[in-house]
Amino acid sequence: MVEVVDTAPLRAHVRLLGDILGRIIRDNAGEALFDRVEQIRLRSKEAQDSDTWEALDQLLASLEEGEFLVIARAFSQFLNLANIADQQHTTSVQTEPHFSASSTLQKTLRVLQTKAKDTEIQAAIDKLHIDLVLTAHPTEITRRTLIHKHRALSECLNALDSAVQSDMTRQQTQRRIAELVSQIWHTEEFRSDRPTPVDEARWGFAVIENSLWDAVPQFLRQVDAVCDAYSLPLPSADWSPIKISSWIGGDRDGNPNVTAGVTREVLLLAQWQACELFSADVAQLHEELSATTATAYFKSSAMGAREPYRAVLKPLLVTLRRQRQALEAALNQGASAPAPLTLDVLLAPLQACFESLIACGLTEMARGALWDTLRRAHCFGPYLIQLDIRQESGRHRSVMSAITQLLEVGDYSQWPEEKKVAWLQHELSSPRPLIPWDSPFDAE
Repeated sequence: MVEVVDTAPLRAHVRLLGDILGRIIRDNAGEALFDRVEQIRLRSKEAQDSDTWEALDQLLASLEEGEFLVIARAFSQFLNLANIADQQHTTSVQTEPHFSASSTLQKTLRVLQTKAKDTEIQAAIDKLHIDLVLTAHPTEITRRTLIHKHRALSECLNALDSAVQSDMTRQQTQRRIAELVSQIWHTEEFRSDRPTPVDEARWGFAVIENSLWDAVPQFLRQVDAVCDAYSLPLPSADWSPIKISSWIGGDRDGNPNVTAGVTREVLLLAQWQACELFSADVAQLHEELSATTATAYFKSSAMGAREPYRAVLKPLLVTLRRQRQALEAALNQGASAPAPLTLDVLLAPLQACFESLIACGLTEMARGALWDTLRRAHCFGPYLIQLDIRQESGRHRSVMSAITQLLEVGDYSQWPEEKKVAWLQHELSSPRPLIPWDSPFDAE
């Protein structure tokens, strides 16, 4: 059976955004140019309907040089706004039952439970692995300032969908939408200078901050809800099927701008961003977890504090903030980089709080914001991303040859592939450093 989704709200949002954009173009570019945009829009529609393009061709040929940029921006911005409306619609209350991750999972589980045992389904869920890779293709880069505006616009459209909004609140929301569209129109879509690999990395981290940071725990909660509905065990807090990778700042294959210094800076920026985001999470938990009920063991670790959860979280918050300050000094003042935080430093206090809350029957508190932060810790960790380092094969081979000759184990470049793989696997699994810190290698 084909599911029919009501697209009226989407069409209403696109119409609203188009009308607002039209007013802004008229006010800023003039009535004549706005009329040109409208003529092109109508002629395009007529040409599409009748498959006759002559009138549109003549209209476009008559444009003056000074009109090209504004007209191109008008259509580009309208398409951007329509895309924002479309993306918001796919996650709205109206379409959630049809296209959301939870509805897809429910349909999948219904089929699977007719063909497999619950233990087999659970094993498959436990083995899920989704690796999201951030790239830096120039056509995909949106300036961070525009990402913030697009998100705010989507939130306004969500508010308009609410059936409980008063007329006054709706008018305020529409005024805010007009303000955001005006800001977008008057903001340059692209930087005037070519972005550096570090700039591209900042863009990638903005995507995490503004999208993935919330989306990952939300998706995992949808999985929780579906598992609960189908009587499957809830995934544990350390279940982490989603990993975030990136090659921004690590792709040296054919990009001379990606140096070792650039890679170091990107890694430090990623750690700084992780500290920034986890600091906000832990600060919220420290504010909210004011419960006094805890296990005896947990209370002892909190040194008998009246509010033990706050007492345990406070040192973690201090650690994150100090690490953030040290990373800022390394990035901005040339100070030595601090030792990276380990995953255990981040996880241990969070996990201890979780286990105590569960043991005391405070399940709602355990599986609230704390649950989300635990899952973020397992997904992002204190490094935020896994950076893929790519190098041109010839340079890689020459470096490895220099290392193996220094270690007096042979010439890497002359080894067969099987021996190379075996040696690399052995060295990567060894806890000792591969080479001495004062190895006699030149900068090249």
